[in-house]
Amino acid sequence: MHLSSSKSVVLAPVSRGPDACQMITRAQLGQDPPQRTVLGVLTENGQYRRTCGQGITALRCFSGSENVFPPAGKKVLSDSGVQVPAKQGFDMYMDEPEQGDRDSCTGREGMAFEDAYEVDTSTLKSDLHFLLDFNTVSPMLVDSSLHSQSEDASDFGTDVMNVTEYAEEIHQYLREAEIRHRPKVHYMRKQPDITEGMRTILVDWLVEVGEEYKLRTETLYLAVNFLDRFLSCMSVLRGKLQLVGTAALLLASKYEEIYSPEVAEFVYITDDTYTKQQLLKMEHLLLKVLAFDLTVPTTNQFLLQYLRRQGVCVRTENLAKYVAELSLLEADPFLKYLPSLIAAAAYCLANYTVNRHFWPETLATFTGYSLSEIVPCLSELHKVCLGIPHRPQQAIREKYKASKYMQVSLVEPPAVLPL
Repeated sequence: MHLSSSKSVVLAPVSRGPDACQMITRAQLGQDPPQRTVLGVLTENGQYRRTCGQGITALRCFSGSENVFPPAGKKVLSDSGVQVPAKQGFDMYMDEPEQGDRDSCTGREGMAFEDAYEVDTSTLKSDLHFLLDFNTVSPMLVDSSLHSQSEDASDFGTDVMNVTEYAEEIHQYLREAEIRHRPKVHYMRKQPDITEGMRTILVDWLVEVGEEYKLRTETLYLAVNFLDRFLSCMSVLRGKLQLVGTAALLLASKYEEIYSPEVAEFVYITDDTYTKQQLLKMEHLLLKVLAFDLTVPTTNQFLLQYLRRQGVCVRTENLAKYVAELSLLEADPFLKYLPSLIAAAAYCLANYTVNRHFWPETLATFTGYSLSEIVPCLSELHKVCLGIPHRPQQAIREKYKASKYMQVSLVEPPAVLPL
């Protein structure tokens, strides 16, 4: 709910029945309406329970009118040191995009969608009749191969990229695609109202939401990619930053998940800071700015390729995933490295921590990366791993404390790397 003035009435839940929820105002309780902080405080809302029976974590962000900033004495993330921007929530940068970014920041012209495909309706009807003809196929027959796969099977069990004959061609294609779909390296310098610290808090919150709804790891990576590419092209006010992140996660879950959470769920986890209509409009704007380019290679995809190519123990594998995920927290310096290079650095750090070996020759041949090329990114990742226990953003570390990840976030990396 937007707190644009001190007279705003905030509804507080008193009790929740099976069909309805009684509400009373805080004014009736003699309480002052609370002020929302600036994209900062993560609170566990224990009174709200969804059907899954788990508590929902809400990131409360400052969402008053765009020209209102927190009162004096209120602790904020960091001082942006800039003038208050215009009142609109979003604005497109006026600078000319670089040649590689031209397709990612603007829509493509001259595309006719109406005549793109011709559908043979007769074939479609015959296929549908076959599916509904129980005399041909019994509805009770179940593919027995489905029972052999555990629900918690590894990410590279039945993956389309797990094809040995085409592994090198697939890798080469992804290496070319990652250059086309990378965000601008120092885009945060052009943002008038948000800071890198705010982005870090937002990504940390997205990790919590992903764990709450059991979203795939690839969904998180896609959401962060959409977020960074959008912020590379559009200036955003701090009151709308969480809206952009939520829409990016909604879009990524629609793309990657089999069953994506409903839009109402995404509104709910923002503590109703935004409406359903606002979220859908933001999703629309996000798609337009990204020019509907949603199929992008991520660090997670490259890391899984490396782990298939040169297998390691499960502990090393989980540690590499943990280290790679830590790179999402910081736009600077990691946006200057390609996802394939970050994945290589995560592999090296995990492999050296557990096995005291960096980069195998098979992967050097497969990727074309030598250890000397990986060292700068490896050093940055090592620094992040050493400092993460002392940072306020702990969602990724808590995630990998789980037994299914063998508690790899508790493994201390070596203090010094022999590079």
